[in-house]
Amino acid sequence: MSIEEFIIFVYLIIEELYLIVVDQPLRTRGFPPAVTDVEIITMQIVGEFLSLDTDKSIWMYFKNNWLEWFPKLGSYPNFCKHCANLWHINQKIMSQLNHRYGSDNIHFIDGFPIPVCAYTRARGHKNFKEHASFSYCAAKQEKYYGFKGHIVINLSGMITGYTFAPAHCDERDVAPEITKNIYGLLGADKGYLRPELTRHLESQGIDLQTPFRKNMKDSRPKDAMRTLMKARRKIETVIGQLTDRFHIQKVRAKNLWHLTHRITRKILSHTVCIVLNKN
Repeated sequence: MSIEEFIIFVYLIIEELYLIVVDQPLRTRGFPPAVTDVEIITMQIVGEFLSLDTDKSIWMYFKNNWLEWFPKLGSYPNFCKHCANLWHINQKIMSQLNHRYGSDNIHFIDGFPIPVCAYTRARGHKNFKEHASFSYCAAKQEKYYGFKGHIVINLSGMITGYTFAPAHCDERDVAPEITKNIYGLLGADKGYLRPELTRHLESQGIDLQTPFRKNMKDSRPKDAMRTLMKARRKIETVIGQLTDRFHIQKVRAKNLWHLTHRITRKILSHTVCIVLNKN
């Protein structure tokens, strides 16, 4: 698919969903913006897909390459404000996409570090002082300071739930928040082992399955568990995509509101790409 076709596809799907999630005007005073909300969201999604992870780089890309398609694209400050003000619309659009394409009874859950600065600079770092915390990433075998992202995906790789929390927060405490809208089988690693969590998820119709620790007796069929753990690699692939293409671990925001906006649009862009692959 060419970049032209991709932009058109994104615009059409966002235009359709925007009319569903916005049932009354977002602005009651003043003149409407020259660039429509649908155009702004389209530019954000396309920009994130192209690994342009700052408002300025997205604005410059469309200003320099696609002004014929977006002739009313104005100044960078206005573009930046417009992007930030649409974060809640991005969330609603993502919910619609999950409702349409994310129905599945097999899911996987995992987390990943979101450092806000180099570990050696953590003590003097001023941003997120009331929210960020210290933790250890076993995969990278290193300490870090910041947040931890948590996602749930279905079998096709679509993100159906996400959040981020201070790095020290136990992933088992976060799991109930992002599994409210799923059912069926939930695959996870050993970090999610907790009888209370298993019982809580069972009450919601979710069967949590994780590898057991070496000192625990496992009577489950080995072939079935081997297949499940092999399928669980899908979430590692998704986290790799979020990290490498969408730069989700690069924190370029200075407060929680802007960080939430940035993470939301990255996940929305990833979700739109999954939908495109389905069609």
